[in-house]
Amino acid sequence: MIRGVILAGGKGTRMGELTKVTNKHLLPVGPYPMVYHPLKKLTGAGLTDILLVSGTEHMGDFVELLGSGKDHGCRLTYRVQDEAGGIAQALGLAELFCTGSRACVLLGDNIFQAPLKPMLDAANARPDWAWIGLKEVHDPGRYGVAELSGERVLSIEEKPANPKSNFAVVGIYIYPPDVFEVIRTLKPSKRGELEITDVNNFYLKAGRMGYSALDGYWTDAGTLDSLDVANELVRKQTPTW
Repeated sequence: MIRGVILAGGKGTRMGELTKVTNKHLLPVGPYPMVYHPLKKLTGAGLTDILLVSGTEHMGDFVELLGSGKDHGCRLTYRVQDEAGGIAQALGLAELFCTGSRACVLLGDNIFQAPLKPMLDAANARPDWAWIGLKEVHDPGRYGVAELSGERVLSIEEKPANPKSNFAVVGIYIYPPDVFEVIRTLKPSKRGELEITDVNNFYLKAGRMGYSALDGYWTDAGTLDSLDVANELVRKQTPTW
């Protein structure tokens, strides 16, 4: 069993005036609000139980937009992240929702062309492994970069001066049920947040991390410039759900 989790929190401060009165995940990307993209990826892959995590300010807007999920062919649950505490802390709010199930986690501002199902199918062959999405990029030093061996990820290095591959880590993660035990052991970073990097490092050290490389385009849409890029990409070629 696997359940979907969309992380749509954060203040969106890098978006300037655009997010003064709304959440960045409600801004348009192509013909849809940004949050439709991860939702359609999950439902397109056959997931019907989906949790959306966001902050206190705009949760009502998400509920008004998406409702119960009926119009999207899924059952939606909502959890409030009271204050910014990092991606891993936000994921930790999904523990009861995911009891005994694996979690397919999408960052709400990741826009990508390829369907999600092939990655889920690959991850299903190793249900006790974590599984991450990767994208080959021309400038890997700007991202977290994965070192690979066969079907395994050996290491992930943040913004390396000498990247060990051209594969950047994107905001798609599949975790086995024990991820919540891992999150409970984490200590806040210097930023005061629980970091998803620390979760991934647990599975790396245990030799339990695999990957899928995405075809087609990928971008985040969390800055003004990348939001423009995302809109341009989606206008030119509609993503495959």
